Amino acid sequence: MESQKNSPQKILIVGGGFGGLAAAKALAHRKDVQVLLIDRRNHHLFQPLLYQVATAGLSPADIAMPIRAVLSNYKNVEVIMAEVLEINREKNFVRTADNLQFFFDHLILATGSSHSYFGHPEWQMHAPGLKTIEQATEIRRRVLSAFEEAEKKTNPEEIRRALTFVVVGGGPTGVELAGSLAELSRVTLSRDFRRIDPTRARIILIEAGARILSMFDESLSRRATRDLENLGVQVWTSSRVAEVSAEGVKVGQDFIAAPSVFWAAGVTPSPLGRLLQTPLDASGRVRVDENLRALQTENIFVIGDLAHFVDQKTGTALPGLAPVALQQGRHAARQILRRLDRTELKPFVYLDKGMMATVGRKKAVLQVKSWRQSGFLAWLAWLVVHIFFLIGFKNRVAVLLQWAWSYLTYKRGARLIVSREWMNSQ
Repeated sequence: MESQKNSPQKILIVGGGFGGLAAAKALAHRKDVQVLLIDRRNHHLFQPLLYQVATAGLSPADIAMPIRAVLSNYKNVEVIMAEVLEINREKNFVRTADNLQFFFDHLILATGSSHSYFGHPEWQMHAPGLKTIEQATEIRRRVLSAFEEAEKKTNPEEIRRALTFVVVGGGPTGVELAGSLAELSRVTLSRDFRRIDPTRARIILIEAGARILSMFDESLSRRATRDLENLGVQVWTSSRVAEVSAEGVKVGQDFIAAPSVFWAAGVTPSPLGRLLQTPLDASGRVRVDENLRALQTENIFVIGDLAHFVDQKTGTALPGLAPVALQQGRHAARQILRRLDRTELKPFVYLDKGMMATVGRKKAVLQVKSWRQSGFLAWLAWLVVHIFFLIGFKNRVAVLLQWAWSYLTYKRGARLIVSREWMNSQ
């Protein structure tokens, strides 16, 4: 321990999402620590606006920023682009896919989650999720290509099939994607084609539960359902998907012929948590104590979507939301500093700042504790919050201008169909 007093403590953060970046920034002011952040991608992504990329409202660069650029002003923070494949708790190191080892005194795991296909991974190729830029641009490709293919057809049934879009999952992501698809077809593309009528596109939102936005108050769920239906979206509740194929979706005994199916139902935590070999919950999240440490460990903190943290006020596990990750990232960093200062750790207490979801232009729902709001005021609050939390001033200005232009003209500027295979462009 004496030899460590004169050398900086090595703090390793795996994951450059909301929680990881918040932790890195909270640690950056201490000269007695050396922070290394590892992420398999080189950019931080503002996931709440991915659906805007998927429906051609924004470009990927508007909602993403290089992690190095975000942390470039912090001299004691280093960034490595790599994928972690091994965590050695006994010797305190991680090993990456390119066989590099990085030792640590403290570790923060913040690797998030991906979509869960409930035991059917084969559905993914037919129904992409919405967690990455690659997935968002693939959804955009499929959506815009569907209209282009329909324009070439003459058979009414083939046109109807081509213009049928199915969104699986009635949470905020599914609701926002379905509403944005409706506005894209009813407004943006309404006059761009000569042989087909884009406004006749069929958009179906499928939810296994009794109502969409189940985490919101029931009155807000009803309002969101009504707003979606006014946009032309068919909302199917209490409907469980039984099969997804290239031909469409089977729901119970009904089959929906649709080449365009998008997945927003459920999440599964990053598999990195299993490498710790500590207790997990039923979904695979790492169980953490009141101090955000993985059980059976002293120097490993787990935050965000990967952590199973039980809120003492509600007795339930915190959801995988950006505000949770941000607060836990900052708190985990402070816990490490407390350990270095040999002071008592403080239990994590989540400050619930509410939930919001947008349904469409001037339509949103907002819930902050007992306060409920819907309509234009909720949409305005949603707009302000999302602009504020975007990383980087450049992105805030770009998104604000893009949205202002889209709002006034009903146009979307990112309507590009990009091939999946680079060889096709040669």
